[in-house]
Amino acid sequence: MHEKEKDLIDAFLRGQVDRRGLIKGLGAMGLAAGTAGTLLNLGQTRALAADFDWQAHKGKTIKLLLNKHPYADAMIANLENFKKLTGMEVVYDVFPEDVYFDKVTAALSASSPEYDAFMTGAYMTWTYGPAGWITDLNEWIQDPAKTNPNYAWDDFLPGVRKSCAWNGQPGGVLGSDDAKQWCIPWGFEQNNITYNKGMFDTAGVTVPGNMDEMVAAAAKLTKDVGGGVYGIGVRGSRSWATIHPGFLSAYANFDQKDLNVSADGKLSAAMNTAESKAFHKQWVQMIQESGPKDWSTYTWYQVGTDLGAGASAMIFDADILGYFMNGGDNKMAGKLAFSAFKANPAAKAPTPNIWIWSLSMSNFSKDKDATWYFMQWASGPEHALFGATKMDFVNPVRQSVWKDEMFREKLNKSYPGYVEMFDVSAPGASIKFTPQPLFFDLTTEWAATLQKMVAKEVPVDEGLDKLAASIDGQLKEAGLG
Repeated sequence: MHEKEKDLIDAFLRGQVDRRGLIKGLGAMGLAAGTAGTLLNLGQTRALAADFDWQAHKGKTIKLLLNKHPYADAMIANLENFKKLTGMEVVYDVFPEDVYFDKVTAALSASSPEYDAFMTGAYMTWTYGPAGWITDLNEWIQDPAKTNPNYAWDDFLPGVRKSCAWNGQPGGVLGSDDAKQWCIPWGFEQNNITYNKGMFDTAGVTVPGNMDEMVAAAAKLTKDVGGGVYGIGVRGSRSWATIHPGFLSAYANFDQKDLNVSADGKLSAAMNTAESKAFHKQWVQMIQESGPKDWSTYTWYQVGTDLGAGASAMIFDADILGYFMNGGDNKMAGKLAFSAFKANPAAKAPTPNIWIWSLSMSNFSKDKDATWYFMQWASGPEHALFGATKMDFVNPVRQSVWKDEMFREKLNKSYPGYVEMFDVSAPGASIKFTPQPLFFDLTTEWAATLQKMVAKEVPVDEGLDKLAASIDGQLKEAGLG
């Protein structure tokens, strides 16, 4: 690398030149974009090595368990930089999501030392942590001898970082001062509206700004777009995953909760209040009038596929699901737009519930210090920016990446409304569920009850009263209520 190129890249890494100035300057030196990117990666690797003994575990090998996902793809694409930086080897197994969590559970429950770190969802750590299967990462994050001084722990979005920390007490507040950091957020999704602008124009519908408007807009789209297109896609399978996206995001916006937590720490069902029943009635009506005919089978995949194929006009689901449907070889690629959503007209801002793909360390890892070196690199600011600007690593969890002008321009160019949606929603984005060990059982029963309401097998009021009674019984039986 010539001195002028090196000086310019060093100035960028010191924050004295912005990304636009860097690209412009390297272009003026006659460097193609690909070459400039390679030099930047080299410069970042050199800068990282200058501040921290990244070679402390040279010659060691760690093994990862990964879900097949764009986040894993981005990490693998950048892995050679980590190997050059540390002298470590990284091997991994990748499994599709329909079997992935079974693989994780099997390895952890058997106390297997095969995998040192793995991808997980924050919800799963509510089981893994108390079981003693994963490690509290505070020990490494707070140790300056083991963590790069430029790791910038405070750079993580606060609601996302705190959602990965729990003190292990049922009903305990996520991110409390005594919480254990069970995982490091890697990438996340918040639930908002992705819509087909052409279909909205055809039906003369504007983007809904609250729940009343969403119900009305979905019905008009179903009636007026034609061709069998339905108005709104939301999940409906008998799974916890039906409750957590759009449904809970809107529900929380009306200040409604899943569980009450009493002063003495006892838990009880909270979903049969008058306000909750009113919300459920509106949600059920929306699905009955404007959802897919086989809604009760709908998972992430069906909701996204219909939007990408032009079978639905709008989804209220993960923003990154809309992102992926707006690209690739999807029929509607380039025709989708994005909007934040505040269900309650009286609320100050959206309150999206979130899913967080995270990294956890196995408590059975043979070398936790070496494993932490990988984890801090993979969740560090340099790799986050690489993934966001060079790959499809959306949504990044670091504030610095969202401030990067080139990243924002990349989104603005092909994903209209995405940046504005993120800026409005992110301050209120966090996990809205109450952490407790029966999470998956209780939310799956909630989804089953919702199915019965939509199928008109039970009135909403009666269904919620029965659900609350069942949940209270299970909590008491488990010693939680």
